[in-house]
Amino acid sequence: MEQAQPPPAHIAILPTPGMGHLIPLIELAKRLVHRHCFTVTFIIPTESGSPSKAQQSVLSGLPPSISYIFLPPVSFDDLPEGTRIETIISLTAVRSLPALREALASIAKSNRLVSLVVDLFGTDAIDVAKEFNIAPYIFYPPNAMCLSLFFHLPTLDRTVSCEYRDLPEPVKILGCIPINGADLLDPVQDRRNDAYKWVLHHTKKYPLAEGIMVNSFEGLEGETMKALREMQQAGMPPVYAVGPLVNMEPSTNADGAECLKWLDEQPQGSVLYVSFGSGGTLSSKQMAELALGLEMSEQRFLWVARTPSDKAANASYFTVHGKDEAFDFLPEGFLERTKGRGFVLPSWAPQSQVLAHQATGGFVTHCGWNSTLESIVNGVPLIVWPLYAEQKMNAVLLTEGVRVALRPKLDEDGIVDREEVASVVKGLMEGEQGKRVRYRMKDLKEAAAKALSEDGSSTAALSEVARKWSTNTEPSP
Repeated sequence: MEQAQPPPAHIAILPTPGMGHLIPLIELAKRLVHRHCFTVTFIIPTESGSPSKAQQSVLSGLPPSISYIFLPPVSFDDLPEGTRIETIISLTAVRSLPALREALASIAKSNRLVSLVVDLFGTDAIDVAKEFNIAPYIFYPPNAMCLSLFFHLPTLDRTVSCEYRDLPEPVKILGCIPINGADLLDPVQDRRNDAYKWVLHHTKKYPLAEGIMVNSFEGLEGETMKALREMQQAGMPPVYAVGPLVNMEPSTNADGAECLKWLDEQPQGSVLYVSFGSGGTLSSKQMAELALGLEMSEQRFLWVARTPSDKAANASYFTVHGKDEAFDFLPEGFLERTKGRGFVLPSWAPQSQVLAHQATGGFVTHCGWNSTLESIVNGVPLIVWPLYAEQKMNAVLLTEGVRVALRPKLDEDGIVDREEVASVVKGLMEGEQGKRVRYRMKDLKEAAAKALSEDGSSTAALSEVARKWSTNTEPSP
């Protein structure tokens, strides 16, 4: 009698709050389902209130083999005003652990549960995975350079007494170019803040994982990946570069159709796309300088111009009134003077389609890692304008490491003035420096495609993880 086949191995994924964490994890889940025949359940912690519309939208379109559970919301009534986002994210995961246990127990009743994947701020759930005899893995949404810093941070904490931004010499991170302390990620810039203590807490739990997947690839960070692999001899878990994992599916949002139609009418490679991500805003003064700099550059541009940070209280006014009122924070006459050469949107653009469009020749970006990888996949060179999180580290990697980006200089008031904007934009779009950056980005695009190909390094790395999970026969309770 033929023996029945065991059910497919099942993976539970715990993303911490933030669409920037959820989106690459969804792309990871799709690859696990389509290429390796796993089934997947997302177990999603929530803050006060219901899940966001963005979360619900992206999750509702998943294939049948990927399910999701929203955990009950946790309360932050005890936190003081001004608590940093890294603390809130970490506490969301910690306070959701009892509900996570219940969810895993329910999943294990009808599935062959073999692993729990957490993201960079969900490491307290590693202990829960061990309770269920399933393999704890970390998915690290940023790049290998930031991961190398995480590995190094406990040593840095022990050996440095001052704030890192005050260090006279650049910080040397294994496998990476040296980086000024002021360019390290935001939550480590104030060592007295709970956000720093939480980051340090997480880094100390990384060795407890059985493996770490990072959203990067060998052609982008080969030396860093080599250094991370060598750290296994010092007790660190194996690291797998499985990226670039980006959502390339076209948007169905009708709001983006008009700008795509405008792009269709522009010459190939002639348009500079300007966007600072869903959470990136500039001051009114900086917005005005950026606008006037774009005008001075005489280049075509597509700009997602979000309400300035110092006008956020009036955001509803800017979004519910007509088009002219929606942009009344821009310099007077700017829209009229750039009509035809520029296209301005109030809050959102179909970014994957814009970057894939043949008319797009450059991207002014806040340097979020998802946006960076989308640019690389499409071969679009960058002007980097980091704002928060690990974005300054990303900017250093892109300008000084792989050299696929230009970076404008700040004046003594921390502003990029209009002349600098115009100079950098013209330099990227028609200058010699821009040509060199464009050629290097073309090579990086080819390396990214190769990494994800049938015999590519990222495909092989994820296959190795999948083999380990498939042979995990430990029963969960």
